[in-house]
Amino acid sequence: MHQIKRLPQDFIVKEISNLKIKENGQYAYYLLKKTSYTTIDALQVLSDKFKIPLKNMGFAGNKDKNAITEQKISIFRGSKNFENAKFNNIGLKYIGNGKEPISLGDLKGNEFTIIIRNLDGNQIKKIKKFQNKRLKIPNLYGSQRFSKNNHIVGKAIIERDFKKAIKLILENNGLMEEKIKNYLQKNKNNYIEAIRLIPLKTRRLFVHSYQSFLFNKMILQYLDSNSKLKNIKIPIIGFDFELNSVKNASLKNIFKKTMKKEKLNPRDFIISQMPELTSEGGFRDLFFELNDLKILEVGNDELNQNKQKIKINFTLPKSCYATVALEFFFQQHQPQN
Repeated sequence: MHQIKRLPQDFIVKEISNLKIKENGQYAYYLLKKTSYTTIDALQVLSDKFKIPLKNMGFAGNKDKNAITEQKISIFRGSKNFENAKFNNIGLKYIGNGKEPISLGDLKGNEFTIIIRNLDGNQIKKIKKFQNKRLKIPNLYGSQRFSKNNHIVGKAIIERDFKKAIKLILENNGLMEEKIKNYLQKNKNNYIEAIRLIPLKTRRLFVHSYQSFLFNKMILQYLDSNSKLKNIKIPIIGFDFELNSVKNASLKNIFKKTMKKEKLNPRDFIISQMPELTSEGGFRDLFFELNDLKILEVGNDELNQNKQKIKINFTLPKSCYATVALEFFFQQHQPQN
């Protein structure tokens, strides 16, 4: 079985930004380089250090934890001197100012440099065949979107089972979980406010993860039942989703069955108890394209005896997952043109 992310340097992500730097503005922009942190966790460290609310920090996309990543962030009324602060596994470089915060989606894409390990000769040859090919890859959400149980927490919130959501959240161990436990000892059964102790971006991620889970579940069924498909826009279920907007009969049937099995009504995504988590739907391409795969290095894998490793580089549009592309390499018999 192939291996990725055995070492942080095996998975390097550099954000391709469309940020416009100005000479002045209330928002300071920085290049954030991190290892062993999610983006939100890294920003929490900065928030604690600089005594600035997390809501005053912006970013375009949540980057992998088990990787070395670079991305742009904004801090409202941040200082150039922030780059002089010292952290473990976090680096901050001031790059300028602007009049707007960086928000989710404010990027062109990401560049990946990845080492895949535990390979044999046939697997190396298979990956090499993908060079200079135009690859059409199913646009699934990657496993990091769901983490351990993000989508299950999201489903519990949608079902208004806030006690279950807290129980699932507390399966993890960390500073935030301890904060929630301490709060509930003093405020028993106040699960809604306990959830609100979690940063807003993370709370929203729970709901978005459930939406992503539904998308993956339905698209895999659609792909399994159809061999040749055009790249169409697929709805993401949210409060504004309407079944009649799905024109493809096969896809419409899958949506209908999925919502029935999940006992889900799109209006469930209007969460009156926590309006800030109310989530509308959207659309996502059925496929994404990868056409710039480069083989940088092939050699013996020092971590796996008698096995090889390969170092590759490619770019992906925003919201597309490198882990999904890697799975595609090993599932397909021939490249798709």
